[in-house]
Amino acid sequence: MVAGGTGVGSGAADEVAPVVSGPVVAPSSPAPVRTPSPVAVSPSPAPPVLREPGSRPSTGPGRFGYDDRAGPVLGSAGDLRRYRVAVESGAGVDAGEFALAVRTALAGPGSWVDSGRLRLRQVERSARHDFTVYLATAGTAGRMCAAGGVDIRVGGRPYTSCRAPGRVIINLDRWRLSVPHFVEADVPLSLYRTYVVNHEVGHELGNRHERCPGRGEPAPVMMQQTLFLKGCVANPWPYLDGRRYQGPPL
Repeated sequence: MVAGGTGVGSGAADEVAPVVSGPVVAPSSPAPVRTPSPVAVSPSPAPPVLREPGSRPSTGPGRFGYDDRAGPVLGSAGDLRRYRVAVESGAGVDAGEFALAVRTALAGPGSWVDSGRLRLRQVERSARHDFTVYLATAGTAGRMCAAGGVDIRVGGRPYTSCRAPGRVIINLDRWRLSVPHFVEADVPLSLYRTYVVNHEVGHELGNRHERCPGRGEPAPVMMQQTLFLKGCVANPWPYLDGRRYQGPPL
């Protein structure tokens, strides 16, 4: 045996590290997970309707149903002109909805009643009236306009709307589809409808066609915007900023 050595089987016990007792630290609770508050996202506005989908008849029977209700007086002063509203049978347009669109166009602000010298009011079918606003299929509009001395054909087909004595005749095709240069410029169908009503009623009130006053300027309502804009910007109103807006005579 080697002095000072620890031999195998010498009986000496291996040293064991003492166990130190002390306070037990409880494991910390996990930090609460915060759920982020939902962020309110405003839905994107729907794109404007530029033209109606689907199809409608291009001609009809020439019979009309009336919105047989009296409306409010539009305008505050001046001569009162009474009008009726009628839609051709089979056109697929409710007479009440058409009457509301006509009233909206004629009420403004910006319409003919802004002159302060004119008031307008829708009346019942049997009531005394000064003119009637018709929504007619293209074929019927062509015949009605021709009877009043107005040719609305473009390329041999009835295309525009017209005014004949005592009759404002709106072409159903234009009411539904607007016109290509409005659609290409993303001009809403509602604006075209307001324009065509104010344009043809403007003829009934004695106004004649006008020209574009300059590129980039609003088109006068009496300009033939259905056919062209000539550099002007589509505009459905005869009054802008409270003043009569006009272009050079055609």
